[in-house]
Amino acid sequence: MVREFVGLPSPAIGRAGAGGHPCQGIYHRPAGQAPTTAFIASHYNVDFSEHYLASYLAERGYGFLGWNTRFRGNEANFLLDHALAEIGVGVRWLREQAGVERVVLLGNSGGGSLMAAYHSQAVEPNVTPVTGMRPLAALDDLPPGDLFVALAAHSGRPEVLTAWLDPSVTDERDPLSVDPALDPFNPGNGPPYSADFQLRYRGAQRERNDRITDWALAELDALDGTRARDKLFLLARNWADLRMIDPSIEPSDRRPNWCYLGEPVKANYGVFGVGMVSTLRTWLSMWSLRTSQCIAAPHLARIAVPSLVVHATADACVYDSDARRIFDAVGAADKTLEFIKADHYLLEPDGARDQAADLIAAWVADRSLAGS
Repeated sequence: MVREFVGLPSPAIGRAGAGGHPCQGIYHRPAGQAPTTAFIASHYNVDFSEHYLASYLAERGYGFLGWNTRFRGNEANFLLDHALAEIGVGVRWLREQAGVERVVLLGNSGGGSLMAAYHSQAVEPNVTPVTGMRPLAALDDLPPGDLFVALAAHSGRPEVLTAWLDPSVTDERDPLSVDPALDPFNPGNGPPYSADFQLRYRGAQRERNDRITDWALAELDALDGTRARDKLFLLARNWADLRMIDPSIEPSDRRPNWCYLGEPVKANYGVFGVGMVSTLRTWLSMWSLRTSQCIAAPHLARIAVPSLVVHATADACVYDSDARRIFDAVGAADKTLEFIKADHYLLEPDGARDQAADLIAAWVADRSLAGS
């Protein structure tokens, strides 16, 4: 296998003054071959340059560009329109420099809604800048993908954060504030959680998201006419999806009382997690249920190319309903939903990554034979 570093300027900010390229990744391909079909995978925040499936799919004869926008490790400043333009840099490189004829957009984990948004914008421009930001010309000339794969994917950035929010927070400035009647870790509430508690809890999660949006909009208005254009803020307690704690809600092969950072109660009161540091504009661009353009469903509806959705049934924080929601929302006539028994990163059981790579490679090959 050959691993080639790819570094390219951003259409939004060019090249960094210190010499680094904002858009960076690693292209994996089988030695001695120039694949005509290649995957590209990118994420809102996580470094995908050495994505865990890259070598597996290269071994099966495909190219794989693990691609990063300038927002890798920089989630607090994320802007959707800029990220999509920078993904376009990678897709264009595959077509024009690597000689690839078919590009497979691989939306893994949080990258599922991001890659859906990319293709959506490429075929039917719809993404607009956050209020106060200038339009980006490169956003209107994105090369689309030829196939779409969602792997262990969340149903959208605002949706997943809201599903994980702890609605018992009573004061956003105090990470220890709590309403006992909504506290998921109050034994009096469960687990198991009653249907009534679940309903109130889900409603309160949405209300918390809306309150933060109201506050962010008001804060932006207050900055108008000042020397500042944006500001940072912290978000506490966002590992509290009831499904993480109570395995009787949407039963699956997942480990009970567990999330990506371990026990939910410890993770929830910790300092690591999605959306914990944000700017006002980033909240509105990525996390707000009301204003974010990172909601997956409208973008998925614009995907008409053959699409594959793969759900890992032992995933701690992506559930069967997420996979089915993605599958149902995809606009393609040729779409397939598959299940594998594995955790989120396909680390367990042994062989899960081979199984996923075989499944995806065979599906892509079938579309090649069908002339897709």
